Amino acid sequence: MRRQSETLLLVPLLPIFLVGMFPMFLIALLGFFGLALFGVLVVCVGLASSNEAHDSFNHDVIVHGYARGSERKARASDMHIATRIGLRLEAVGAAMVITAAIGLCYAG
Repeated sequence: MRRQSETLLLVPLLPIFLVGMFPMFLIALLGFFGLALFGVLVVCVGLASSNEAHDSFNHDVIVHGYARGSERKARASDMHIATRIGLRLEAVGAAMVITAAIGLCYAG
């Protein structure tokens, strides 16, 4: 048997890359407004991550019921870790929006 090349795995992903390249290029061309737009998108990702962590925890509690204390603490710890990551993303996005606003004020 002949082994196939790994580059053939990337061929189906090429159209996705080409389609996604233009919005990212547009954000770069927009300057400070593009930075603010990207910051808003990062904030949305942080909110979605936090909501998904809470949803997963609630789903486990509702579907599987209350587990032993150690398992419940482990799931709660996972939820808190995911929530902290979401909060960090929100902080980074807010910082990007603030930086863009300052840049627009001073450059404009």
